[in-house]
Amino acid sequence: MPSALSEISQTLAPELERLNQRIMLALSSHNEMMNTIITEYLRRKGKQIRPITVILASRLFQPATNERIIATAAAIEMLHNASLIHDDVVDLSTMRRNEPTINGIWDNHIAVLTGDYFTSTSLQLASSTQDLRIVNSLATLGRKLATGELNQVYNARYHHLSEANYMDTIERKTASLFQHCAEMGAFAAGADTNDPRLNALSEFARLLGLCFQITDDIFDYFPSSADIGKPTGHDLREGKVTLPLLHVLLNPQNPNQQEMLALICRDNLSTEEINTLTTYARQNGGIDYARSVIQNLAQQAQSTLCQTFPDSPARTNLLNLLNQVINRKN
Repeated sequence: MPSALSEISQTLAPELERLNQRIMLALSSHNEMMNTIITEYLRRKGKQIRPITVILASRLFQPATNERIIATAAAIEMLHNASLIHDDVVDLSTMRRNEPTINGIWDNHIAVLTGDYFTSTSLQLASSTQDLRIVNSLATLGRKLATGELNQVYNARYHHLSEANYMDTIERKTASLFQHCAEMGAFAAGADTNDPRLNALSEFARLLGLCFQITDDIFDYFPSSADIGKPTGHDLREGKVTLPLLHVLLNPQNPNQQEMLALICRDNLSTEEINTLTTYARQNGGIDYARSVIQNLAQQAQSTLCQTFPDSPARTNLLNLLNQVINRKN
């Protein structure tokens, strides 16, 4: 049975084809090495949830997808991919979703330059819309992504364990991306800056992004699969304590809590120690708690969207996207 996302992608197939053509054209260069890297990178373009969010958000304000909307979707996809490329360098990751990263194939030097090239291309695409609001939104997003990554590094390095820190980090690193997708999509469709519906759309997208990240973090506590492409304990290996484990570590009523807190503060955890921590999270209700948070956020998101926008194919598809995010297996 096809997933909600695959059905949405099929519905938007002509627009996504235009999107990928625009991206390829925008990235083309006179450098043979860069073109080789780009061709390989675009071969595995992923699910393109972010540009899909841009297009769906735009359709809440106008049904037709014009070239300004396509350019906006392409701009945010390029910035997102630039952030992933740079993240792989920072994390020393040589694989992503069972595919070698750019720094894994080439080296960090080439990867950083490629990420810079993608970032510059993103800004060019945003500028081509001739809407300063879109350019400003993209630039603001770039700052949030960078500070979110810095927050995550800081919290991991100095073991600042709190749910508030965790939520602030994922709001910057992930939820902000969905928020700006929605905002930029609305702007590209001609929405007025003072339109009161923009706040509701932004809030829906923020909650959608939080659901997306917490769901992704849950995967870290179960055996990896080819679909997920993320080994068990990947986050813990990088010192990142996510919501399922964070919740049980901060509960003094849980058995061996102090012992587990001491363990998480060690550097270079072994596979056995990581397995101990992931098992501890599962056995003490961490997964159930994280899923309850997701369900609460999803209900808020659905309510926000439905109270503000009338029933329409775009609203239905955004709700289907939310459902896909919270029920996804990879």
